[in-house]
Amino acid sequence: MQTSVPLPDDRAERPCPTHEEVRAQLERILSSREFPSAGRGAAFLKYVTEETLAGRAQRLKAYSIAIEVFNRSAGFSQEDPVVRIEAGRLRRVIERYYLVAGQRDPIRIDIPKGGYVPTFTWNDSPMETAEDALNEDVAERRVFAWRRLAWPVLAMLVAFVCAGLGYYAGVLTGPAIGRSAGQVPGEPTLVIAPFADLGDGPQAARYAAGLTEELLTALPRFKEITVFGRETSKALPPGVEASQVREGLGARYLVAGGVRVAGDKVRVTVRLVDTSDGSILWSQDYDENLDTHELFVIQTDVASKVATAIAQPYGIIARSLAANPPPDNAGVHDCTLRFYAYREELNPETHLIARNCLQNAVARFPGYATAWSMLSIIHLDEGRFEFNPQRYKGPAMERALGSARRAVSLEPDNTRALQALMTALFFNNETKEAFEVGEAALAANPNDTEFLGELGTRVAFSGQWKRGAELLDRAIELNPGGAGYYFGTRALIACMLDDHEMAVRLIRKADLQKFPLFHGVAAVIYSEAGLLAEAKREGEVFMNMRPDYLPNIVAENRKRNLPPKDSMRMIAALRRAGLPVPSATDIEAEFRVSDASYGP
Repeated sequence: MQTSVPLPDDRAERPCPTHEEVRAQLERILSSREFPSAGRGAAFLKYVTEETLAGRAQRLKAYSIAIEVFNRSAGFSQEDPVVRIEAGRLRRVIERYYLVAGQRDPIRIDIPKGGYVPTFTWNDSPMETAEDALNEDVAERRVFAWRRLAWPVLAMLVAFVCAGLGYYAGVLTGPAIGRSAGQVPGEPTLVIAPFADLGDGPQAARYAAGLTEELLTALPRFKEITVFGRETSKALPPGVEASQVREGLGARYLVAGGVRVAGDKVRVTVRLVDTSDGSILWSQDYDENLDTHELFVIQTDVASKVATAIAQPYGIIARSLAANPPPDNAGVHDCTLRFYAYREELNPETHLIARNCLQNAVARFPGYATAWSMLSIIHLDEGRFEFNPQRYKGPAMERALGSARRAVSLEPDNTRALQALMTALFFNNETKEAFEVGEAALAANPNDTEFLGELGTRVAFSGQWKRGAELLDRAIELNPGGAGYYFGTRALIACMLDDHEMAVRLIRKADLQKFPLFHGVAAVIYSEAGLLAEAKREGEVFMNMRPDYLPNIVAENRKRNLPPKDSMRMIAALRRAGLPVPSATDIEAEFRVSDASYGP
């Protein structure tokens, strides 16, 4: 008997997929170039699918899969993580397949987390994106029609009923059905091999073990990568081959190294290996003296430096992916690369590309906190820079705050989510809460240069120019080749601290020609340095790019929470350059009115 549920809007009844339809979809997946041929993924997926179709879903446990798929002996122990690791890898491969090659396939095959029983659903596009739902919530939860909810609710009911009947009975004409939970897409994966003891005596062994532990703590703080856990690392030999990591775990990157202790000297050697071809992407030696530093302090400091070099938003892994994106990792993670490419250039063209990609990402993966975080910052830039406005969706700043809160609710310790929330609160005039969030995030991960740059900028613009300088200097020290806006903001800080030589040097280094505010800031800096001709030229470029800014300069500066005295100083600098800003008397009067309107 075929089970079906009537659908809304006069749609015909839709039965569960038949066995033949599911097998055809399985063959479509396995034969795709997007499905890796290496490893046991194909055998894994085929085995669990056929067992479910045969009504034996209740047998799909780690033990049976280990024996049937991975040729383990009857003495297989649950301490062997092979099935759990391969299941996670297979879920990521499936998600990537449907994002790239399988977008229009008729049927979805998924393996929900928490088990190994696959589900088979019709691959219908959702009637509402996740962001649309969030926008409705931000816009005071406006009343919406039942028809907008009826189809998704009933579709899930179809999936639930079919899955339950298929699992327990195994006798329906159609197989078990359920709805994919939309797992978070697979980010670049990294495994840390135990560091080798290259010295004599127990001290080097203790240090090697301690350094491995410190890296297992420091690297997962960067949420744009996925780090395999302690159990997996401990199961590897110190000299594990890159090919073994790739084939056995599916990890794209391997961190390995060794420790040598000789007398009072410690040398740590670290390397990052691309497991796809065994190439060494980065290596570094760290030399320390045990007479001047405690062993624990040394290993903590080295782990921090390694994690920052490898995993920061503009670090070794990000640059490697940008230069050579892997063919089996196209799709959602590409959105993070596009986001960082936009942040380096800050122009409307790259903003639009990143926004479109991230909007699709959160619709497809509503539980992906990093994508919500980045989308929040994209919304912020729409509002503060007037990039690609979508006014029909409501105020950009409100959308930014809603997306940021969504990200933090999904992953409270995600640095990018906390950065987005801090910045959204700042631009929604909630500066006290913004800095509370910012300081907590800084304490949790003091080495994330993207966050350091943002926090330094917000702190400086609130009038704490010296504190902002310290944070920006730290970001530039950790990432001297980072985004140009680091240098643009640091140039303005130097100007406000009366270091005009440094300000001019840094603004020329920033060179963000397509970013309108770059030219406005440059005009202020050149004017303060007495370079009035250059100030006027930059000011005219700024007016052409943002003709609305100077006539409303008090309100625009107020949006950025600039203290009145600092704002008036910048406006006076523009006036000296011959730019058409209001008179000093009008500015002071407008500030009095503005201050009154923002008062209690």
